[in-house]
Amino acid sequence: MVRSVEKAFRVLEAFDGANRSLSLAQICANVGLDKSAAQRFTHTLKKLGYLQKDPVTKRFELSLRSLEMARHFITANPLVNQAMPYLLHLSRETEETVNLTLPDGSDIVFAARFMSRHMLNTDVVVGTRMPAFCTAPGRAILSRLPAEEALSLLKRSRLRAFTPHTVNTIDALVARLDTARKTGYATAWEEFFPGDLSVAAAILDRTSRPVAAVNIGVSSARYTPEKAEEVLASLVVAAARSISQASSTF
Repeated sequence: MVRSVEKAFRVLEAFDGANRSLSLAQICANVGLDKSAAQRFTHTLKKLGYLQKDPVTKRFELSLRSLEMARHFITANPLVNQAMPYLLHLSRETEETVNLTLPDGSDIVFAARFMSRHMLNTDVVVGTRMPAFCTAPGRAILSRLPAEEALSLLKRSRLRAFTPHTVNTIDALVARLDTARKTGYATAWEEFFPGDLSVAAAILDRTSRPVAAVNIGVSSARYTPEKAEEVLASLVVAAARSISQASSTF
């Protein structure tokens, strides 16, 4: 473990939607560095082009170069590239928000997103991370894992209630996964965002292991859960199956 590399990434990760710009003192406090170390790391990251510094306020921000790492991942990932035409077709066919998410431990991460003109959850962008247990893509992925592995991930999750509708007990979640396993798709009704209805299906590799999920998200102002399931379930299942077949050589 190279500690200096770890600390450099901790500095970069200190910047997020709530901390768009940070002073040197804030970086010290957020990352746990002394002033001298924070100066060295911010100076190096600025020289490399990953941070920029306002000459007046002396505050730091992520630079455009930091975005290149995400671009490199997306362009180099064969699954994401293979899925793109299917996601685009699904977006055009439904005129709803369509997403591709990848599993990362007990979370999911958005790797592609086609927004609807209905503007659902505009703060979700590529790279956004969410818990798997209370999202339709996460449940779709969990439902296709071996039962013991899925249970282990649930037990390692922080099962907090994000909305009054969040299902956050182990027994209830296992029941949701059993249903998703039988139907081939998963749902989540306003469990992470109020007003968000989502239907998802898992994308499988050639060993039938879940490697991603495709989902469609709609607003409860326009759909009921019953209508969303009736209209969207077959579409996400078909898209996930097509991407699985196209990606079976990876």
